[in-house]
Amino acid sequence: MTPDVVLALTISAALLGYLLYTLLRPEKF
Repeated sequence: MTPDVVLALTISAALLGYLLYTLLRPEKF
């Protein structure tokens, strides 16, 4: 894979994880 693809996947995974975390733990927001 090219570095651009790796970077895009990393950013996407981080954003999805952050969104899921905020949705599952609204009291921490």
